[in-house]
Amino acid sequence: MRTTLDRIRHAILFEVIGLILFTLAGTWVFSTPMSNMGVIAIFGATLAMLWNYLYNLAFDHVLLRFRGQLDKTVAMRALHAILFEIGLMILMLPFIMWYLGIGLVDALIMDMGYALFFMCYAFVFNWGYDIVFPIPALRNKDQSGIKAQ
Repeated sequence: MRTTLDRIRHAILFEVIGLILFTLAGTWVFSTPMSNMGVIAIFGATLAMLWNYLYNLAFDHVLLRFRGQLDKTVAMRALHAILFEIGLMILMLPFIMWYLGIGLVDALIMDMGYALFFMCYAFVFNWGYDIVFPIPALRNKDQSGIKAQ
């Protein structure tokens, strides 16, 4: 299990690197000023943190109500992730339209790009983080000759 300090390091690194990469990539892909992409990225990250808390709380309540437990199957985890991203996109869409003064289609394309970027980024970042900062229990198993999974 990761320590609290490790989790804080993970969250800070994830957000800082993600914000920088998305701002740079978004500036290039959408031909939008870096300052505008930075605002979109910071707003999105802040909204994602708030939405993450509320969404997971609601999802757990629904699971308890209808299943009586919090265990999730693989299919349920996939549904959980998809619904999270759809909800975040719905929440971000009006802000993108308003802030950039663009229409629904352009904002939806940018919003989908934001979601796709962060899904891919989260996969790569977490994989790399586990390599650079392995979980202490797994690191000890590796050193003892037992292969960590």
